[in-house]
Amino acid sequence: MKSLNIPNGVRRVLFRTLNTDRKLMWKSEFDTSYVGFMRDGAKWLVENTDIKLVGVDYLSVAAYDDLIPSHLVFLEGREIILVEGLKLDDVKIGLYNVHCLPLRLFGAEGSPIRCILIK
Repeated sequence: MKSLNIPNGVRRVLFRTLNTDRKLMWKSEFDTSYVGFMRDGAKWLVENTDIKLVGVDYLSVAAYDDLIPSHLVFLEGREIILVEGLKLDDVKIGLYNVHCLPLRLFGAEGSPIRCILIK
């Protein structure tokens, strides 16, 4: 995580991983070999950045083998917003403004969203 050199002041980060290159979001079956955060990577991000939102290009921000511990690190530390299921096929590495527009679902812990990137 340290090698990513996330600039100070960045509050939202979207991770385009091998999940995109493998076109996992386009497959009809769930693939447990997807790239996701392990507890130590999540912990580093929480402790060393000011990030408030983490987005990933598959159905879970946490690796399949570390689902609960990784989610808890993100949610207990600073209640980081997790955005999962992003299709980032045509998105190039760079700085963007990201706006996530959730549906209002009363009594729910999450909702579907539409994310908009502006270069």
